[in-house]
Amino acid sequence: MHYLHAGEYTYLSGEINALYHEAAVKAGISDSIQNILYVICEKGGSCSQSEISKLTGMSRQTINSAIRKLEKDGIVYLTPGKGRNTIVCLSETGKQFAAEKIEPLFAIENKIWGAWTEEERQQYLQLTRKYRDALKAHLKTML
Repeated sequence: MHYLHAGEYTYLSGEINALYHEAAVKAGISDSIQNILYVICEKGGSCSQSEISKLTGMSRQTINSAIRKLEKDGIVYLTPGKGRNTIVCLSETGKQFAAEKIEPLFAIENKIWGAWTEEERQQYLQLTRKYRDALKAHLKTML
């Protein structure tokens, strides 16, 4: 069976994930901590645990464990949100920590995006959304 270019996509996706892992290693943090702090920073310094789950794809157990460690280290604190949802906020120490560990990653991404034309950025996002949506639809039909 010929797999078209899905194998190449999978390979490239794996390589990109490995590069983000390398960034976490260089920052001296775990992938899960990097992902959580990335989302919190992207959301302006605070966001709900359910948003973190949705945006990272990580399990609630992994998120809870990482947040407990971040809380113990004084990097985040928790506040009640709507209903049973908890809001995770960067502390002052956490803001400094994120500036050292996460903002350099944002700077690299911005440099890459800035080197692309607006048309290239939109095309990349459009095709990635199209792939995600098709994958989601096809996975629903699997056993």
